[in-house]
Amino acid sequence: MKILLVGPSECGKTVLANFLSDTTETVGGEYSPTQGVRILEFECQSLGGSGKSVGCEVELWDCAGDAKFESCWPALMKDANGVIIMFNPDMPSHLKELEMWYSSFGSSQGMQDSQCLLIEHHKPGSGAENGRPALASQLSKLTLVHSNLEEDPEALRQEFRQYLGSVAKTLSESREREEMSIIT
Repeated sequence: MKILLVGPSECGKTVLANFLSDTTETVGGEYSPTQGVRILEFECQSLGGSGKSVGCEVELWDCAGDAKFESCWPALMKDANGVIIMFNPDMPSHLKELEMWYSSFGSSQGMQDSQCLLIEHHKPGSGAENGRPALASQLSKLTLVHSNLEEDPEALRQEFRQYLGSVAKTLSESREREEMSIIT
């Protein structure tokens, strides 16, 4: 399963990607912007609709948030199964950029809402509020997850597993429809 992790620069994508892939245990550290993309491959237990865990192989593409890499986006999007759009609510510019990230990586790629996930990432020491931010109408249909790796990292891991299960279900249904159209 190929999942893109996108969003503005400095919202915490790399920290989150490292955490979800068990690449590192540390949450803090010096900021170093991603150059282009980092691809993390790992196995994960996704949660299916019945609550059962199903093993799946994940490619998590940690995409740079800098606009200078925009020319690479079509290559990154090729064969993507889902997109996680991340933002830091403490940075007002991030909320303004969300629609652009969604239209570039979600809606224009024909992704269903179940294949898109919004993560409101609170950096360590920020005043985390769990209210829903004012989002554009097309974004308000997406699942919104609050992320705070200091306070409740396992809740985020659980949400990620549910998201993977949702993406797997969408892909399975799509494959079944395609097979049925070939048969009929």
